Amino acid sequence: MFPPPARVRAARLLPLLTTRSRPPIPILRTYASKTSAPTGADTDPPKGAAPTNDPNPPKQVPNISESNAVPISAQGLRDAPMQESVEDGERQRQMQAPNRAGVWSRSQQPREKAMVGPRFEQTIMDFQPQPYAAIDLIHKQPVRWTHKRIVSCDGGGGPLGHPKIFINVDKPQINMCTYCGLPFANEHHREYLESLPSTPYPLEPVGDPAEVPETQRVSDEPYGQR
Repeated sequence: MFPPPARVRAARLLPLLTTRSRPPIPILRTYASKTSAPTGADTDPPKGAAPTNDPNPPKQVPNISESNAVPISAQGLRDAPMQESVEDGERQRQMQAPNRAGVWSRSQQPREKAMVGPRFEQTIMDFQPQPYAAIDLIHKQPVRWTHKRIVSCDGGGGPLGHPKIFINVDKPQINMCTYCGLPFANEHHREYLESLPSTPYPLEPVGDPAEVPETQRVSDEPYGQR
């Protein structure tokens, strides 16, 4: 009997060589630790944090000093000394703006956390800069009604305006400018918008001091002042 060809013998030996040359795969077993959880910086609560079930949480001390109730010299600004109550000063310190209590942007820091420390002690809050929040002032503007499907807004033009953008108003909703926030709506949807219980913008002028005229342009020049 003749021996099998070389290629047949190689095919028979290939499975044996493959299984013998392959290293064994280690089996890793995990066991639950019976010891207590480790203690250290990774498990300790943050500094100053009170446990949830703490019956005596630390009392938050107001940052406005009691000395605010003491008259402070106006240093020539007024004839009489300046004075305010501690309650009014603390209330104004915690307000983010006179017309808004909290923040309106992720990058903002709450006013009550920013105005802390000895720097703001004996500080009359009535005389500190307190600009109104524009995010609330823009919602005082009445809706600009139009019969067109597409309107344009440039913020009034001039150096105080913004690049002209086009707004689609064919949907039954109030569409605001993404630059300045002025609201626009189509006359075709007036009846539906008036039937809603509330709208983010007033549908008609209500005489609010924050309202601006519907047209702010002084002249028709391309770069004219508004």
